Amino acid sequence: MKGQAMARWRLVVWLVIGVWSLWAKSLVAQEVPTEVRIGSKTFTEGVLLGEITTQRLRAGGVEATHRAELGGTRFLWSALLAGDLDAYPEYTGTLREEILAGTDPALDLADALAAYGVRATAPLGFNNTYAITMRADQADALGIETISDLRAHPDLVFGFSNEFMDRGDGWPALRDRYALRPASVQGISHDLAYRGLESGALDVTDAYSTDAELSYYDLVVLRDDLQHFPRYEAVLLYRADLPDAVARLLHTLEGHIDEATMVSMNAQAALDRVPEATVAAGFLETRLGLVVDDAPEPPGRWARIGQRTNEHLGLVALSLLAAVLVALPLGIVAARRPRLGQVILGMVGVIYTIPSLALLVFMIPLLGIGGLPAMVALFLYSLLPIVRNTHAGLTDLDPALKASAVALGLTPWAQLTQIELPLAMRSILAGIKTAAVINIGTATLGALIGAGGYGQPILTGIRLDDTALILEGAIPAAVLALVAQLLFEAAERVVLSPGLRLSQGS
Repeated sequence: MKGQAMARWRLVVWLVIGVWSLWAKSLVAQEVPTEVRIGSKTFTEGVLLGEITTQRLRAGGVEATHRAELGGTRFLWSALLAGDLDAYPEYTGTLREEILAGTDPALDLADALAAYGVRATAPLGFNNTYAITMRADQADALGIETISDLRAHPDLVFGFSNEFMDRGDGWPALRDRYALRPASVQGISHDLAYRGLESGALDVTDAYSTDAELSYYDLVVLRDDLQHFPRYEAVLLYRADLPDAVARLLHTLEGHIDEATMVSMNAQAALDRVPEATVAAGFLETRLGLVVDDAPEPPGRWARIGQRTNEHLGLVALSLLAAVLVALPLGIVAARRPRLGQVILGMVGVIYTIPSLALLVFMIPLLGIGGLPAMVALFLYSLLPIVRNTHAGLTDLDPALKASAVALGLTPWAQLTQIELPLAMRSILAGIKTAAVINIGTATLGALIGAGGYGQPILTGIRLDDTALILEGAIPAAVLALVAQLLFEAAERVVLSPGLRLSQGS
């Protein structure tokens, strides 16, 4: 009997390995690059430059796809090095101060990038430097014209974009350079910061000098009197192994986008709500005389919701299935082996406390971008509730029931499958339901690494201050979470016997 139990466990392990192998293989097969992949950051100008680059390649006869709104600098840079992106727009100041911060400042930028297998075009034609801004009426009333003037007003509320809060050229360096000691400093989304200034919730924030919102919200840029910020010339980074014909097309954009043009395009996209693809096509036709004939027609709202629903369900269902197959045996082992159980519970607990954004960044060098790293992250976050509830359900059983099973001469496997697991099933199902609901919400972050799902319209809606677009992702996610709860309640009625439900108070 002992050999039979071991054989069953081997079967379970091989089943888990097989599911994971087929899953990973299918995802990798779907994401084999058949075209040049252009990435962009989660702000309007980055998306516009990514779209211009993509359409320029298409006009030159190159198949290209734009993976928009992939998070911040580290997401894009890691994806480029991992080979999941072929090119993306970047800025020279960011390269020097953030990406290449540990290299010799005297080293030529091209040589420093070459060490990573990366090249850059010449500047596209404009400088988009960081700026510190506040409402013009407030600055005038307080007599603030320079960043140094802020030292006399420590009571002002500072709110900086989350990336600026941690960058080498961001808030820590700015604070030390200008000896600023404000009473309140908080991190906030770049796009939400402008609304914070307008409402009065914030007094000071960081901005990009080409942001159309500066004039729209009547903001003033404080003079960088100590010249803290370097120049941020826009360039295109691309992998050195990109075909020469493709690289030459990227270089044709050099010097063609001046600051006024960039500000105008940002205003069209961010304020006038003109689709980025339309703005990019207009620029290429007006400035370079290029027409992209194969630009895809944007899908309607219901088609978008259907597509995002399929993507979201795929992320949640596959990650939850893998979690159940792994976490259920772990919970059983934890209940049967108390000392080992403490280690297992501790490990899954530690995994659960890792911030989701940090976990996604860690996974890019290992798994790239797209659905696979998002699903692995969701799988890891699902382990704790299932392991913990399985462990609790088994350890909370009446000792008299276990003693009766032993007295009846049942084998350990029979005790587990015929008595313990059925009695603990309510707790186990509760853990799986918790993991499912958590996954549905957390999966929205997968959009930051190109996994799609309901997070995509939410991110875009936040960037464009489009409430309807935010709700296009938020409402279906809430509905899906509610449906998941109802399905698990129905499953509980099917799995649990009427007598067991009655005895447990249902």
